[in-house]
Amino acid sequence: MRVLKRNQSNHLPSRIAAVALCLIAFSLSLSAAEKPAENKPAAKADASAVPAPQTNPEDWPSFRNGNLQQGVAKTTLPEKLELLWEYPSSDGIASTAAIVGDKVYMAGLNGFVECLELKTGKPVWKYRSIENPDPKKFAPGFKSSPLVTADGVYIGDEDGVFHALHPATGKQLWTFKTDAEIISSANITGDKILFGSYDNFLYCLNVKDGSLAWKFETDGYVNCSPAIVDHFTFVTGCDEQLRVIDIDTGKQHSQMPLMTYLIASPAIWEEDLYVGTYASEIIAVDWKDSKVDWRYKDPKKEYPYHSSAAITETHVVAGGRDKQVHCVERKTGKPIWKFMTRGRVDSSPVIVGDRVFVGSSDGNLYEFDLKDGKNLWKKNLGDDITASPAIGQGHLIIGTESRNGALYCFGKK
Repeated sequence: MRVLKRNQSNHLPSRIAAVALCLIAFSLSLSAAEKPAENKPAAKADASAVPAPQTNPEDWPSFRNGNLQQGVAKTTLPEKLELLWEYPSSDGIASTAAIVGDKVYMAGLNGFVECLELKTGKPVWKYRSIENPDPKKFAPGFKSSPLVTADGVYIGDEDGVFHALHPATGKQLWTFKTDAEIISSANITGDKILFGSYDNFLYCLNVKDGSLAWKFETDGYVNCSPAIVDHFTFVTGCDEQLRVIDIDTGKQHSQMPLMTYLIASPAIWEEDLYVGTYASEIIAVDWKDSKVDWRYKDPKKEYPYHSSAAITETHVVAGGRDKQVHCVERKTGKPIWKFMTRGRVDSSPVIVGDRVFVGSSDGNLYEFDLKDGKNLWKKNLGDDITASPAIGQGHLIIGTESRNGALYCFGKK
């Protein structure tokens, strides 16, 4: 997941760099805070008259593919990936696409959310983050990833506006205004949708009309995407705390100091939460008992993690700003393998079967063997890759971030 300033130095001490990161984010979000929060009414009835897509296990409908945010695909991929199409996007793509049925949903730094045909890459519809924009000014872009359900496409923008669109037409259903930039990708449970904002709040909205159910204030910017287990959600962010929030009430169930900033989103396996930190560690936390089970740290390199972990019953895989992809045992945190790329790995890995896919700022999309880290394949896309792969319906989709960025689709011809 891509955040904040694109060319941030890797050489600042981790805590100083984290403070700088949060201060820069605040300055970027000041303009969004000038306007009061507001809601827009539901769209016209003709939007809902068009059949909406239905989700199934072969899809990839959200940033980390589900409420547990485990980063595991439930589809299959051909043994040999071939480039099927590419779709240009001015200013590039920093977020993860969604794959639902025969459609791809992408969001760009140019301020557009677009729907494409999965097989051909042909555009179906396009939505811009602001209406009647001043041609001399940029529309607010999207760093968060779209969440797609049968009823809507949900996503927040750099101006702090959260958008709900009809998935078949792209028509606006409603919007909700926060007071700062939204990088957090949304998650949904029942009739409630949750996301964070750089105004320090975790928001819970009613999906039907975008009205506020509740909001919870933290002591720092909420960058992560909230994981969900039963009626609990989790917030890890710039206030160095792990907070467990009751979704039914919006009240804090428990709080645990982590003593470090977190940019990455948590992944959940039963009672354990896994996340990379700004203190150069991957940690496993028992969220029920509020204790750290283990910590993993590369003995030779100290760089933060922006990449969100992918987890299976046996493995935890995450990318680091040390240019490496790390794989450790899920139960113990003991290292299994690591692979050195030539650029920062802010992209979050995806596991499909015994294969791992992840992008790097060196411009390469990598495939590794989950068991031993052997590099099975790589494809240079020519630009910085901070977006994470989406793998669904037998296809892999990933975007690149630059003025000449594009969305790429791989599969079998």
